[in-house]
Amino acid sequence: MTETQNAHAPHGHEPHDTNFGGRLNWLRAGVLGANDGIVSVAGLVVGVAGATTDRTAVLMAGIAGLVAGAFSMAGGEYVSVSTQRDTERAMLQLEKYELKTMPEEEERELAEIYENKGLSPELAAKVARELTEKDALQAHAEAELGIDPNDLTSPWQAAWASLAAFTVGGLLPLLAIILPPAGWRVWTCVLAVIAGLFLTGYVSARLGSAGARRAVLRNVGMGALTMLVTYYVGVLFGVALH
Repeated sequence: MTETQNAHAPHGHEPHDTNFGGRLNWLRAGVLGANDGIVSVAGLVVGVAGATTDRTAVLMAGIAGLVAGAFSMAGGEYVSVSTQRDTERAMLQLEKYELKTMPEEEERELAEIYENKGLSPELAAKVARELTEKDALQAHAEAELGIDPNDLTSPWQAAWASLAAFTVGGLLPLLAIILPPAGWRVWTCVLAVIAGLFLTGYVSARLGSAGARRAVLRNVGMGALTMLVTYYVGVLFGVALH
């Protein structure tokens, strides 16, 4: 392959899929949701295990925390994305009105955007005119608002994704503390949680193109601190109850 051909050949590290960024954001949100599930449920079950060796009590507390946390995450995500979607729809309606009532001003505004990005005035005007002729709303929405009118985020999709991610993460410490014998529960849970947090920290760092070592240490450190504090809170309550 010649040097010229190499220059035009596709590179594996350059994504050309227009939906790649959206899928990457969803994947990152899923990893962070699983991370929240691990830390939240681990802190709860380790705290209860510090107060009592009763397997049923630990199980019930873990299940309650898992269900409450998952639905809290899903509800929060639904409300947040619904608000964002309503705002985007309102902005699109305003853009439609402006395109209908003042098309020439809107085309000049679009040309100015491309001119500010470095295009010559003549080329910017040509680009604005051709994009407006093809799909005026999409051209203006993407350039002015940063919105793709054909790809608005679904609140229900966001809610279900958050619920699933939190549940998957929360199951790790719950199973790790319920399945082993009483004397091994806490340490088994701690080791499982550290492994899970190592994985989520590493994956989230790689997805964000950041250094993995610092992200992993931060992730594992915060999880370990959470379990340490909640365990001794449980111990203190257990002592006080007895």
